[in-house]
Amino acid sequence: MRPAPFVCLDVRVLHSGAMTRLASFWSGLGGEPALVPRVSAVERPGVLSSRLPVREFAGACVGVCALAAAELAARRTGGGGIPAVRVDDGAVATAFVSERHLRTDGRAAEGFAPLSRFWRTADGWVRTHANYPHHRARLLSALGTPEDPEAVAAALAGRSAREVEEAVTAAGGLAVALRTPEEWAAHEQAAAVARLPLVERARLDSAPAREFVAVDGGDRLLPAAGLRVLDLTRVIAGPVATRTLALLGADVLRLDPPRLPELPDQHADTGFGKRSALLDLASDREGFEELLAGADVVVTGYRPGALDRFGLSVEALAERRPGVVVAQLSAWGATGPWAGRRGFDSLVQVATGIARVEGGRDRPGALPAQALDHGTGYLLAAGVLRALSDQAEAGGSRLVRVALARTAEELTASGSGEAVPGGEVPATPWLAERDSPLGRLRYALSPVEFEGGPRDWARPPGAWGADAARWL
Repeated sequence: MRPAPFVCLDVRVLHSGAMTRLASFWSGLGGEPALVPRVSAVERPGVLSSRLPVREFAGACVGVCALAAAELAARRTGGGGIPAVRVDDGAVATAFVSERHLRTDGRAAEGFAPLSRFWRTADGWVRTHANYPHHRARLLSALGTPEDPEAVAAALAGRSAREVEEAVTAAGGLAVALRTPEEWAAHEQAAAVARLPLVERARLDSAPAREFVAVDGGDRLLPAAGLRVLDLTRVIAGPVATRTLALLGADVLRLDPPRLPELPDQHADTGFGKRSALLDLASDREGFEELLAGADVVVTGYRPGALDRFGLSVEALAERRPGVVVAQLSAWGATGPWAGRRGFDSLVQVATGIARVEGGRDRPGALPAQALDHGTGYLLAAGVLRALSDQAEAGGSRLVRVALARTAEELTASGSGEAVPGGEVPATPWLAERDSPLGRLRYALSPVEFEGGPRDWARPPGAWGADAARWL
């Protein structure tokens, strides 16, 4: 059964600034420029209010992902026209704060932990991240304080921000000193990031062209149907990418080490469409190799080089699984003095000057969403989809690589202005409810929308680690 005609009201071609950004992103992904006019938009200027152009940036990230999905869908259904793509600012804004909309049996998701926040130091500000127990323990160890916010505040008030950053980082914790955009631009890591494309793409070998098996998605186009994705990511950006691939029909199997549980609400928010299994790479290499032998895509979100000792470097994966697409995500980029550091969206905002731009005179601020995480997630999914399309033409194992710090540079490149007043745009049209093994869930729908494409995931999230480590 063919999809019903795509009907959208109140739609107009993207305004010139957003269209230019989307076209640039699409070109960087190797996409055909002639396809960009297939994208139209419903603009809602009040959403994602900020000094930086977050609304336009977020829409461009989602738009290129949807266009890449539409392109692959056309290829897998025998050609013909590329399905029309629509980017609705309301859907994008809702999805970019999906964690805030999540309800489990009526309960709101937990936000940042008490020790994950800005703190005054002797010469400025520092931001810490302590949502995970092991990061919290390392922070407290570095500071020599008990788990008490007043004690932490007192310890930080007597030290410089850069001193705190280095001490906590050396202990394996997470703390970043607030920098201005100019201070970040002068940093060695900023120089390393600036040399990177927004989405790094490479052909790794001469593996044969990918032959897609025709699939019948019923009344929906599922461009990733039949593809197997190994998801070795955590937190938000990587899981958003794989959540999107699951929406589009892929069999996504998330693997986590047994001793490193994910935060329950975070797992629920990003677990739609996936299965979740536990596997210790150190003790069950045979089990991983069996999964790799059947994988089409491997997505990793750990620090660069952290998985190499398990044979998960780009080169090793392509050698053992010719034709694979390897997608890698990091906080700070794969090169430079900070390449091996841990990082999260909130910390990248602080280091790169975004928190200074978005704040007032006396206190740093933040973007209206964890836009670096969500935007990078959609860019990573777009890179995977484009790599799959390219493989059908030219073959080759493929690398797709993104970094939160590079995404931050792209966002800040347009400069800043006065914050746009926020408008009231109810999120209800882009929310859904369903029963799940975790309880009754209210959640944000995906903003990736194209003619005939899916609007919801085939399955809700289940309990963390509850599935078997095998392909369907």
